Order: sequence, then C-alpha cells, then structure tokens
Amino acid sequence: MRREDEFFVVSGREIKEGKVTDIYFIRTMKVLRAKGLADKHVVMEIAARSLPNGAPWGILAGVEEVARLLEGGNLDVYALPDGSLLRPWIPIMRIEGAYSEIGPLETSILGFLCSLSGIATMAARVKFAAGEKPVVNFGIRRQHPAVSLAYERASLIGGLDGSSGILLEEIGFKPVGTMPHAMIILFGDQVAAWKSFDEVLPDEVPRIALVDTFYDEKTEAIMAAEALKDRLEGVRLDTPSSRRGRMSDIIKEVRWELDVRGFKHVKIFVSGGLNEYTVKEYSEAGADAFGVGSHIMGAKPVDFGMDIVEVEGEPRAKRGIKSGAKDLYICEEHLIYKYVPKGSEPPKCPVCGKEMSYAYRKILDGGRLVYRIEDLKAINEATKDLLRKLRDLGEGL
Repeated sequence: MRREDEFFVVSGREIKEGKVTDIYFIRTMKVLRAKGLADKHVVMEIAARSLPNGAPWGILAGVEEVARLLEGGNLDVYALPDGSLLRPWIPIMRIEGAYSEIGPLETSILGFLCSLSGIATMAARVKFAAGEKPVVNFGIRRQHPAVSLAYERASLIGGLDGSSGILLEEIGFKPVGTMPHAMIILFGDQVAAWKSFDEVLPDEVPRIALVDTFYDEKTEAIMAAEALKDRLEGVRLDTPSSRRGRMSDIIKEVRWELDVRGFKHVKIFVSGGLNEYTVKEYSEAGADAFGVGSHIMGAKPVDFGMDIVEVEGEPRAKRGIKSGAKDLYICEEHLIYKYVPKGSEPPKCPVCGKEMSYAYRKILDGGRLVYRIEDLKAINEATKDLLRKLRDLGEGL
C-alpha cells in the first residue's frame, strides 16, 4: 500500500513499533548496542520547561496514550493521571527500565503529552474564563482529520462541556452543534430555515438559531424568537469581528431586545474567533454559552522535556536538570506540588504545614497496566472541580 492511500497518516501499529521517531534515536541505539550500553537501567522523568504563553498552570493529557504505547514491555511507569494540574518544572511522569525500551519511543511519548496537554490546557483556560457557562469545541475543521477525536477528547479532559464531532459518541459524549450559514443560504430565507430545522429534527436537539446571515444580529434574533417562540432555546451570534461595532455592545443589545419582547428564556450563544479573554468579556456582557474552535484546536503544545536522571542506580543528569529519581507530592487544599528524592519522607505544605499526599499513580508494573483508566466523563467533571478550586484560590489566567 502506498502511503498516500492513507492520507499520509501514521497507524497505531507503526507508533507502537517505534517508527515515529527522530533519526538520531536510531543512530544512538546503533551505537549503544555496538558498545553494550543499550540495556542499561535508567530512570527518565518528564516535566514541562514552561507552559504556553507563560501561563502559571495547565491541564495534563496524553497519559492514557503513553500507557498504551509502553504497555507490554518491561517498564515501570509512575505518573499524574490525565486531568491533573500542570505546573512548570514539576515532573509529571517517571519511567524506569532498560533504555532500549524507552529511547526509540521518546518522540511519540512527548508527542502525545505535548500536543494533547496543549489542547487540554487551552480548553481549561477558556472554561476557566467562562465560569459555569457552557463552552463547546467547534474546532475539528481546524486540524488534520486523523487527530480530530484525540483532540476533542483532550478538550474534554480540559473541562469543556461538549464538542461537535460525531465520533464523540464512541467515547461516551453526545456531539453538540447548531446550524451552519450554508443551510440558511440554501433556503434563501432565515425564517423558513429555522422553522424547517424545528419541524424536521427531534425534540432532543436544542433549537438554537443562527442569527447573522443576511441581516443585523438584533433583527434576526427578533425574527427567530417570533418565529419559534417558546420552542427557541437560543440564538447564536457568529460574528465577533462584527461589521458594526463592539461585540459586547451587540450582545447587550440583543439581550435587551429579546427581553423587552418577553423572550427572556432565549439564551445568547456566541462563536467565531473567540479566546479566553473575549469569552470573559462577552460573558460579562451577557452571553450565556460559547463555541470555541481555532484557539483550542490550534493551541501551542506544552514544552515537555524527557531526561535521564539516573543510570544503573547512580544519579546522573545533564546540566540544568536535577539528578536522581524523584517522588511527587501535592497539597490538595492549596494545589501546591513538591518533589523529593525517591523514597524520602513526605514533605509538608509550605502554606498550611500539613503532610502532603503522594501524587503519582503507578501506571505500568513491568509493562503490565495496573492503573484503572478513568471514565472520560469522570475526568471531565474532576477538571471542572479543579478549575473551581483554582478560582477559589485566586489563580488567574
């Protein structure tokens, strides 16, 4: 089969076989095997040098993928679980075993963690800005189709309330979405399009009318409300870069016009070119829900590095990296991490003075998966709780 027959997509089998790797790892393994060093027992740790845009916190994703990548070998792996809080320079994973089992897979290990944690982190920042108001992912068209489900899943690990891709049902979430401009344009009449949407689709599909196709947002919002009345759940404004004024003012105007006509039940859904800062602004202006695409799906990757810290029991690391295997602890009350040399006594929280809790979970034991992978919905809810806690602690964007 020619590679182009698969849209130049790498298969899961090829990833497991170590074929997604940088050439210098292949050359390195050739040298190490020739000199009898390839199977030396090492401890490698993974930590983020920094978070995108200098953020003080992020959300971890990609641990399940790494576990499945390394499963079946002879490695011990300790890690924070998916959905955990990220802090710069905190080791989120420790891998122990023969270097020959780890080195050729380093590229894929980091690829999973860097990309998926970047998506989860940006999703979490947007959700943090929205507070309790719903945020859904509308961005699968902004990435290669082959990674759409992985990226949607990462955005849900980051705490989003939904996503639009239909494959989402395979991982336990119902896809969400409204209607495109194309449908209204094909009808050539907004009211006919909205009424047909209402007539054809089952009641479980929310009646959210797109209201900026031909006329002013205010005008079309009124038209939609008068056409569908109590059946209309919301109107979607998809023009933050409006041709006539600030979007915050448009939101306030639409809210006013709907309210004075008795349509206070109709929510305002905003999409198109949003980020965490505009979400915060539009939320304060009265928007009730948000669809965010490019900003989440095009998120910068987290700058994880993977380093040897111990060789055959001897602490050994490159400059700038603290040598020796480490254990990681957290104060759940204040969301503070501390790491100590492996096997040391648990440290105390510098804020409350209480003994900190062990943060790692054992993921693989001799290559055997020993950690129960959490249900995605449970991770999603846990992340939302974590974001509430960050707000309560006074953390910002």
